[in-house]
Parts: sequence; structure tokens; C-alpha cells
Amino acid sequence: MDSRTRVALALLSAAAVRERTRLMLEAGLAGRLPHFHVDLNRLEDAADLTVAVTRQAYPSLDIPFHARWRHFVVGGIDRWAQLAAGAAWPDRSARARAKFDLAIVSVLLDAGAGARWRYHDTVTGQTIGRSEGLALASLAMFASGVFSTDARDPLRADAARLAELFDADLANAFQDGPHNPLTGLSGRVELLRRLGRTVAAAPAIFGRRDMPRPGGLFDHLAALATNGQISAPAILREVLRHFGPIWPSRITLGGIGLGDTWFHPALASVDGDTNKARSGTLDHFRGDRTNGDNLSGEATGLVPLHKLSQWLTYSLIEPIERSGISVTEIDGLTGLAEYRNGGLFIDTGVLVLRDAADARRPHEVGSPLVVEWRALTVALLDVLAGAVRARFGCTAGELPLAKILQGGTWAAGRAIAQKLRADGAPPITVVSDGTVF
Repeated sequence: MDSRTRVALALLSAAAVRERTRLMLEAGLAGRLPHFHVDLNRLEDAADLTVAVTRQAYPSLDIPFHARWRHFVVGGIDRWAQLAAGAAWPDRSARARAKFDLAIVSVLLDAGAGARWRYHDTVTGQTIGRSEGLALASLAMFASGVFSTDARDPLRADAARLAELFDADLANAFQDGPHNPLTGLSGRVELLRRLGRTVAAAPAIFGRRDMPRPGGLFDHLAALATNGQISAPAILREVLRHFGPIWPSRITLGGIGLGDTWFHPALASVDGDTNKARSGTLDHFRGDRTNGDNLSGEATGLVPLHKLSQWLTYSLIEPIERSGISVTEIDGLTGLAEYRNGGLFIDTGVLVLRDAADARRPHEVGSPLVVEWRALTVALLDVLAGAVRARFGCTAGELPLAKILQGGTWAAGRAIAQKLRADGAPPITVVSDGTVF
């Protein structure tokens, strides 16, 4: 394996996300970032809000993991559980494949919907926006068999059907229109088409027990389990490697697409002076580091974030565990670089724009400002997690990051956004193509 391939594969990991975003935070604390000032004194406010929101939602601290499955619960009714209860599953693996199919498709459709878009839920009559609305729309598509090639078996997503989706399929299901525009609709459809083509081209991974389908990844992961266990970082590694070709070609290294990985000039400067970057400003951080030497050189200036892939990995934990396989090292994953978590830090004053006018203009997802914001968000979530655990008197084992996100930071980011802005929009507007943020 040549050095470029080795570095590319190293960047396709949660450890690399944690390492590279930590370097961004160190640069921010040293005042070397062009767009944000970092004020850790305000972290107490973010922690207090997160704790308050968590106590309100989960007073007994019986918090589930952050996952797409939470968004299928509306009005106290678990839509997926209702749907699954009416299906005749031949075994636990068949149910797991179906849950994988749904989670994968739904997560890939979960990039920001835009402030104007809403989904009208015919069951409750409610009009629901953003991530929950996207979840219900994708679940309705799945339940009606839109992704299946077999009318007798609607609860599946077949590679052949995904590869032939049209914009109109998604527009109809997501109620898109001039007065209800869904951000990045065509980008979402193309992502699902590429998913279909990628799955169809790898039957050894996705077609072990059935015709190629995203849910076939379950069988691949089950085969990798040792003594009935598989780690969360190992799941992410397989997600990143086998779904990598579906992402738009942004940055490649050694012929490998790096997905949600971006360049930032400040990190290039840090990479040029590695010893200075590791001066110990954040000795209180915990978690495994990657080998910095392995990520220097070809990785100069690169920041992996892997938001949707990690969101998907969190969402695959439950179906894997229900199948009888234990998932370990869940805290090996990182926080998610998305606008609710990121908005929490801006709205509580932990992150301050150097140019206040930047809050009034849109920014491309690959711009240095957005990359900087997202990277700082991931690193700060690790710091915030420690403060939240201290307030609850819990250990990391008792309150892992996946529960803090759910309890939690995502809801706190939404709550403060609704308090500060009438439309509840994030503090920074990101121009999205529906495949990242």
C-alpha cells in the first residue's frame, strides 16, 4: 500500500476526525483562526442549557442513543415499531436488513431541508419541518414500497430501484413545490442513484444473503463480528469505505474519495509546525489520537468530518444489537458537525464570528468559514461532554457522547435558535446541495 492510500484510509476514520478537529480547536484557542474566536469561559452556558434540556426531556436520565430512530416517533407513537410489528420477519437478520435499508436511505436524505420546507403528516395532520419532517417523508416512502422492486415485499430498498429514481419520485413523496421548496432535491436524488449503483457493483458486500441492497451491509458486518461483538469505529470504517463512491468527488487521495473531508488553510499552517500545534493547550481532552506523523504530508490542511456517515453509524447500532451482536466503543465515534450542535456554540457565545457581517450572508459548505465552524463544533462537543457529565455526576460509561447528543446538545441548539430567531434558523446560513449539512 503506498503512502497516499494509507493516509486516505487513515482519514476515513473517527479517530482522524477527532484528531484533526482537535488541532483546529487548538489553533482557535491560540487565536490563529481567520473566522472565529473561541471563548471557553462561555462553555458553562452551553453546558447549563444542555443539562436543562436533557432533564426536561429525560428526567430519569434514561436517554437513548442519538439515532435516526428517534425521529420516527411522533406524538408518542413509534411509526417504525408500528410498521415492523405488522411484518412477518422470517428471522432477526431479515428484520435487521430492512432496518439497515431504512436507516441508510433516511439518513442520506437528512441533509438540511431549508427553513421554508414542511412535511404534512396525514396521520396526525401536523406540519413538520427539518429533520423530523424529512424522517417521516422517508419512512412513508419506504412503507409504500417506493424503494422495493418486489410489490409483495415493500419494506426493503433494492439497488436496482434506487439507481433508477427520478426527481419526481422524491418531489412527490416530500411534497416539494414552489411554495414548499426542499433544499437540494436533485442532489438528494442523485445521491440515492449513486447509492444504488454502488451497492449493485459490490455484491460480495451487499448481496451475501439477498439481491444487492444497502441492508446487505448487515451481513457483511455480522461476518466481521468477533465473539458476537463489533466496535462502532469498525462499523464507521466499513460505512466510509463501502459507501464512499456515492459522495460527490471533492477531494481524492490515492484514488480514494475522502467524502466529507475539506481543506482549511489554518490547519495547513498547523501541519507545518506539528510540535507547536501539540503544545498541550487541551491536555484535559480524552480519547485516542491518530498517529500525527501518519497524517502529515499528504493530509496537510485536510479536515475529515464525516457527519452523515457517523450519523448513519449511530443509527445502525440499534438494529445490530437487536440482531444479537453487541456494539462496543461507541464513544470512539465523535460528535456531529451539523448546524444544531454548531449553532449551540455560536448562540451561547463559545464561538464568536470575527466579522459579524458573516452572520448575514450565505456561505458555501466548503468555504473556510463553514469548515472551521464544523470542525470546532466536533472538538467542542468533546469538551462540553465532560462538563455535562460533571453536572450529572456521571462517568463517560454512564453517559456516553451518543446520549449527550440526544439529550442533549442537538435539542439545546434547536431550543436556543428558536429563542433567538423567529424562524428557528441556525445562526449561519449554509448553501447546501443536500449531500452534506
